[in-house]
Parts: sequence; C-alpha cells; structure tokens
Amino acid sequence: MLYLAVLITANLLLFALLKKFLDGRMAAAADLAVKSGEYEGLLKENKRLRAASADSQNELDGIIALYDITKEICKSLDADKVFSYFKDVLNKYIKAADCRLLKGNSGLADYSGYAIFPLSIQDELIGRLAVRGLKEEDRERFQILSRQFLLGIKRAILYEGVQMLSIIDSLTGVFNRRYYLERFREELERSERFNYVFSCLMVDLDYFKTFNDRYGHIVGDAILREVSKTIQENIRQVDLLGRFGGEEFSIILSETDKEAALFAAERIRRAIGERRIRVYDEELKVTVSIGVSTYPADSKEIEKLIDAADGALYRAKQAGRNKVCV
Repeated sequence: MLYLAVLITANLLLFALLKKFLDGRMAAAADLAVKSGEYEGLLKENKRLRAASADSQNELDGIIALYDITKEICKSLDADKVFSYFKDVLNKYIKAADCRLLKGNSGLADYSGYAIFPLSIQDELIGRLAVRGLKEEDRERFQILSRQFLLGIKRAILYEGVQMLSIIDSLTGVFNRRYYLERFREELERSERFNYVFSCLMVDLDYFKTFNDRYGHIVGDAILREVSKTIQENIRQVDLLGRFGGEEFSIILSETDKEAALFAAERIRRAIGERRIRVYDEELKVTVSIGVSTYPADSKEIEKLIDAADGALYRAKQAGRNKVCV
C-alpha cells in the first residue's frame, strides 16, 4: 500500500510538472505569436514610413529646386527678359497651356479662362500673371515660381529706377544735361552717317530771377515744371528735351531743317506765353526766348551748334525777349 501511495504521489507530481511545463510552452508560444504579429506590423509600418519619407524627400527636393531657379530668373535686369526666363523655367516644372504677364491695370475681360495671380511690390500692384491650363496639384509650385519671378521683376524695376535717376532731371522730369549731350552726340553721328539735317533750340525763361526773388524758389520750381511740360506737349516723341542749366532748356529736333525748326520754336513760344501757371494763390504768366541753330548749315560740331543757338538766343533777348531768332 505504501509503495502504491508513493507511486501515485510520484505520478501526480510528474503530471503536475508536465502540466506546468506544457502551460509554460503554450504561454511562450502564444507570446511568440503575439510578438511575431507585432514584428510584422512594425515591419509594415517601417516600410510605410520609409515610402512616406522618400515621397517627402522628393517633394522637398522639388521645392528646393524651385527656389534654386531664382538665379536663372534673375540673371537679367530687363523686365521682359525676366519674364521670358520665367516662362522657360515654368515649362520645365509645370505643364500649363499658356502664361501671360499683364502689366499695370490691364483689363481681365479677355482672360476669363485664366487663373490670375497678382504681383505686388510694397502693396502696389505692378501687374498680374495669367495662366491657363494649370492643374490643381501644380498650383502651389506655380505660386512658388511666381514669387521667384516677382523677385526678378522687383530687381529689374529697382535697376530701371536707378538708371532713370542717373539720366533724368529730378525737378522737371526731362533729360539732365549730361545725358542730353550724350544723345546729342548720337543724333549728330546718325545725321552725319545718313546725310540728315537736324536743329537745336536753346530756350530760356524771360525774367526768371524776378519770379524767384518775388515769389520764392518753390514758385520758381513750379514754373520750371510747367514750362518743361508745355515744351513736351509741343514737340514730337522723336525729339529730345533736356534741362541745360538753371532756367535754360535745349531741344534737338530730329530731321528738321531751319525753316521747320523756326515754325516749331514759334509754336513752343506761343504755347508757353498763353499758358496760365497757377501756384498756390498766384496765377502767373511767363514767356521764353528761343535761339535756333541747324546741322550742318551752322556747324558740324556739338559745341559750335550749341554756341550758335546760344548766340541766337542772346539776340532774341536783346531784341526785347519773348522772341525766336535763328
């Protein structure tokens, strides 16, 4: 009986140990299955993240490339060339049916099928980009490109402004003396090459010092602006007007002989004399005296042509002012 009891106890112990071992193996197997599933999930997630990262990198590289084209777009200081470079770059990165630069406040009636992108510098509208056939997914890229284009246009406009400051008289808005003489020389060389004639006018305000002394320099400046404006209104676009001295202007009448120059000078003299210049509470009337010289009859040299016109101007002053002399 004792042997049987020991045998049964041993079997029970063995069974218990076997059960515990099997339970442990089952638990380990279950845990392994869970971990295996998690591992596969992690592998899938890692694969997904890698793909997303690659897409993001490609997108980032594309955006960086768009910003890098600023150098290409801005390689010119001419606004029209900047737009031409912009269109070339646009065709590389975005497929659009058409792209136009609308300058200033151009009407939009003819661009109903276009997406319009305003271009502004310091809150001032300088124009618009009109693009047709732009896909929605390319819209952000186009906006990036348009900002780069705006940088190029701004640079061109600033350069143009600096150039204008170097050739324009800031008070009257006509050519300054230095640039006017450069253009004078070009006109002389052109006329010599093609056997043309042209005339030079020297225009001087009568009694200008009296106006300055009586009314002050602010009024004097206003008179100069009005006189220059009146002259511009009475000459052709091909003619050149420059401020030669304080109250003295000079005009080149291209392909104009002495008789025609005399007629043009009389028209300018009458227009200025008939104009009423209102400054503050004053209404003023001014006159001018004009001297005329002609290439090649009076000279073939710039200095002598100017001296001849100056001499004629002096005679007009001596004859009582408000006159034209040739």
